[in-house]
Amino acid sequence: MQPRGTATISTVLADDEQLALDELSYHLQQYPDIELVGSASTGPDAVRMIQEVEPDLVFLDVQMPGLDGLGVIRRLKEEGTHLPYFILATAYDQYALEAFQLEALDYLLKPIDRERLEVSVERARRYIQDKARTAPPEPQQTTSKPALQRTKVLVKTGSRNLIVDAHDIVYATINDGLITVVTTNFEGMSNYRTIEELQSNLDPDVFWRVHRSFLVNINRIKEVIPWFKSSFQLKMDDKKGSEIPVSRVQTKKLRALLKL
Repeated sequence: MQPRGTATISTVLADDEQLALDELSYHLQQYPDIELVGSASTGPDAVRMIQEVEPDLVFLDVQMPGLDGLGVIRRLKEEGTHLPYFILATAYDQYALEAFQLEALDYLLKPIDRERLEVSVERARRYIQDKARTAPPEPQQTTSKPALQRTKVLVKTGSRNLIVDAHDIVYATINDGLITVVTTNFEGMSNYRTIEELQSNLDPDVFWRVHRSFLVNINRIKEVIPWFKSSFQLKMDDKKGSEIPVSRVQTKKLRALLKL
């Protein structure tokens, strides 16, 4: 069955068996609206991939090293990640009940039957299209700036508390609740509790939340690198030349900002 719309469905595959990955990838390439944007072979890799790429759909093996498929969904929920739709794929049927309790969209048994896969893909199309129709409109951009817009930020490095000019900040990132601020010359920790709190105190025309875990200074972007077909990474102007993922939902803004 052909897709009812022209929008593509960004899709990630997660399976520790390369043969299974290759077979599923081959079958999915028969659907013009399915866009394969990445794959993972372990549970932790699947978590990172989903957080970075923010796909619409994930085909997820139940039994994987490091963290099983059900554990991947739980971890993403615990970390507050915006969840894609999941289709579980496994050779075992005893996980079906738990999968649906975790709101998996479908449950496929291996070896995957092509007609059964067609049913799953059509179900995913329907859910994703319905979600797109009912999604609230994006808030209008405003030119108003924060009431308190800081030009200096305190950054802790070792035993020192350094005051940094905001324009010297290259990017900030959060990991395990701690915010690291990377400047042109060094990096250190911030007292801010969240990326949102830091962002609200900086110039919104300069600092852009390109990903749930990254806030970048647009004047410190050195290079835009195509990544996973329709997405990008930003190479930053710090000493390490850090590469930062742009979330799928921010890719449209990136294209408009840089005329890509």
